[in-house]
Amino acid sequence: MPYRFLEDAFTADVGFVAAGATLEECFAAAADATLRVMLENPASLQLREQRQVRLEDDALDLLLLKFLEELVYLKDAEGLLLRPTSVQVTRRAPRWCVEAVLEGEGIDPARHELSADVKAVTLHQLSVQRKDTGWEATVVLDI
Repeated sequence: MPYRFLEDAFTADVGFVAAGATLEECFAAAADATLRVMLENPASLQLREQRQVRLEDDALDLLLLKFLEELVYLKDAEGLLLRPTSVQVTRRAPRWCVEAVLEGEGIDPARHELSADVKAVTLHQLSVQRKDTGWEATVVLDI
């Protein structure tokens, strides 16, 4: 056989668990984790540009997916690295809604140490759950 497959030799995913006392803190922590996967030195990010987002979904976990996908989209489409400075999650049955202010700046190779290129937020193991101490989200990113 002129080729062979390497089992478990490569990984194209990064997973994390984000937590917060409130849903807002949990969503913000997930956004910060996503930024950290993309940017080695998130402290270098200056808040020069702002975007407001409003997203809805019937499922809370899919709302988080849409929220994080918005960060990935803005990185890819506009070259912006953003983090939430304000997050509000509400429920108007049966819909969940997140409204957020995202702040950051354009990618500057002189100051930003880019690490992985996040391509997508996956459905694999995606969850948002209420815990005794607040909320916890499990997210896997495709890199």
